[in-house]
Amino acid sequence: MKTARFLAGAAFALLPLAAQAERGADGELKILYWQAASTLNPYLSGIGKEVDAAALVVEPLARFDPEGNLVPLLASEIPTKENGGISPDLTVITWKLRPDVTWSDGSPFTARDVIFTWKYCTATGAGCATSNAFDGIGDVVAKDDLTVEIRFTQPTPYPYIPFVSSTTPILQEAQFRDCMGEKIASCTGQNFGPIGTGPYVVKDFKPNDVVIFAMNPAFRDTGKPHFSSVTIKGGGDAMSAARAVFETGEADYAWNLQLSPDIFEQLTTAGKARPVTAFGSMVEYLFLNLTDPSADLGDKRSTVEGGPNRFLSDIRVRKALSLAIDRGEIAEVLYGDQGKPTCNVVPAPAQYVSTANDGCLMPNVDQAKALLDEAGWIPGADGIREKDGQKLNLSFLTATSGVRQDTQVMLKQVWKDIGVDVDLRNVSGSVFFGGDAGNPDTRQKFQADIEMYTDNSKGLDQESYLNKWTCAAIPSPATQWQGSNMPRYCSQDYDALSETFRQTDTIEARADLARKMNDMLVQSYTVIPLIHRGNVSGATNSLQGVAMNPWDSELWDVADWSRAK
Repeated sequence: MKTARFLAGAAFALLPLAAQAERGADGELKILYWQAASTLNPYLSGIGKEVDAAALVVEPLARFDPEGNLVPLLASEIPTKENGGISPDLTVITWKLRPDVTWSDGSPFTARDVIFTWKYCTATGAGCATSNAFDGIGDVVAKDDLTVEIRFTQPTPYPYIPFVSSTTPILQEAQFRDCMGEKIASCTGQNFGPIGTGPYVVKDFKPNDVVIFAMNPAFRDTGKPHFSSVTIKGGGDAMSAARAVFETGEADYAWNLQLSPDIFEQLTTAGKARPVTAFGSMVEYLFLNLTDPSADLGDKRSTVEGGPNRFLSDIRVRKALSLAIDRGEIAEVLYGDQGKPTCNVVPAPAQYVSTANDGCLMPNVDQAKALLDEAGWIPGADGIREKDGQKLNLSFLTATSGVRQDTQVMLKQVWKDIGVDVDLRNVSGSVFFGGDAGNPDTRQKFQADIEMYTDNSKGLDQESYLNKWTCAAIPSPATQWQGSNMPRYCSQDYDALSETFRQTDTIEARADLARKMNDMLVQSYTVIPLIHRGNVSGATNSLQGVAMNPWDSELWDVADWSRAK
């Protein structure tokens, strides 16, 4: 069967309507995100804990459902070539806004807010975390209050990246107009309490601790939300969060339960709650820093200007680290049926998955040792390799989590077996995944040789996700340490593929490009995939309407959640 088609002409499924109930009748909803939010402005983070909390308030034009289908939210429909929403030359997408939307303060939501959000994120010096979502845009123009055109500088067959998904919501111009450019991070009132169009408004926010939401009095959907308030509590760890739902019933929902399989199975036997799971594109990665994280470099630490990494700039060392890893053992011991070993940055959907790197599934310690020998790193008396009087000693940073610390210990041992010494360190997830430019322990600052965490794409198409590793996405002081390219990987060939991706139309051709970009990253050994993870959370048995969404915010449908009577 012929499957080639133009993405801009694709048909998109709509979500079924949820059953209506009395607005706010179900009282308080208690959610645990043990990695607490540090801001409620997704443009300052781009990471799940902030994006999900903000998703209750600020919304995009469209989002993805649990199957990866694109569905309208603040837009009245998904633009396609067939309905006239995409120009024949693929250079313009026209979004028609819903006429029944107002901001929570009662003011009208218009095309001006969409235009402003584009200018806000792309302003010079802004350091916007998701600025790559707006690459290729020449202008954004209001045709009228409820019609906005996005004009691309070249044909763009997949125009569904800007203002689509929870990572690029619309901000209110009236609230944020004085927060442009270098002021973006300093507008604390706006960043901690954005005015939105979603089902809830921010009532109280304590960064790195708790967010309390009240119902949005201007929310457009009759009978929603069902809960009168929502509390998202941070702190603790995955284990304490799971117990609060599965054992004590102190909370209704617990996010990201990255627990070993035996512990998770034991928790579920209490019968008070159920797992909420789905497999999407989530991968637990190692990121290898190509720049020098030495403290004596000061402001140039872990920057391109500070120079190359003294160990990891040699691809032979990076490859040796990857070859020594037994991904299958990590998956079996620490993930069970919620994780499987992977060699790819893109593990799903199936048509995007490369088979070129499958050799990583079998560790090869002898080859790893041979590469280090070739690179001039010779075992010393203690077994740790040396070169030019320097020990091969690496620093390894990740977020505090039982499974991650266990992974660190397993990796430390396999790397010791090939003569590499590793210093392990972990910091609170609220800090590690936060966007505070003044904190030295964030993943963006990357003041270590290796760091480990999970990332995944929004929606099935991989263009925006793979753009995370372009040269322009490298965090630095100039971007207020915002950016998604943690390894500081920069390849003109990779950037050229990214540009070609933006202009490529058929699914087959786009999938081929995605595989090529995946292979470049994997074979650079700057991004080392470990485990294709399932999204795993937990919900009390009384909580209804919850559908895990591996392609967008986990709280995408919170307005539909209700409590069984």
